[in-house]
Amino acid sequence: MTDPDPHLLGPGLLPTPFTAEEIRDATGRGKRIHLLLEGPDGPLGEHVNRFHHTDEEGATLDRWAAADPNAVVSSRVTWTELQGHAAFDAETTSMSTVPLSSPLGELTCRRYDTADGIFWFSSAHPGMPVQYESDGIRTTVLSIEHE
Repeated sequence: MTDPDPHLLGPGLLPTPFTAEEIRDATGRGKRIHLLLEGPDGPLGEHVNRFHHTDEEGATLDRWAAADPNAVVSSRVTWTELQGHAAFDAETTSMSTVPLSSPLGELTCRRYDTADGIFWFSSAHPGMPVQYESDGIRTTVLSIEHE
């Protein structure tokens, strides 16, 4: 009997770009992700996600608008929960490997076209998509800093 593929979280789902363990390992002791949100008429603002207090199961995730660093929203997340954000329905999602020019450089990405949006996951940056578009908003990772 072969071990189940850790990229497959359930029947009818496409493989996720990263396993929970790959996300955990890429986060290390912590990291800060700087994001740019853009609408059809231009920039809407910048946001920051910060992972800290990491352990085998998960981390504390702080999120805030860069313009208001005192308005931090914190929650505990698990690596499996984060992996699950990229578990897309196989019948309604197409997946491809594409190049992407981004503030992080020239990247090779796994692109998921879903009913809810388009998501680009960089093979060099396990974790959240380096870019995604949904409801007329594009979110782009500007930088990733490890603590």
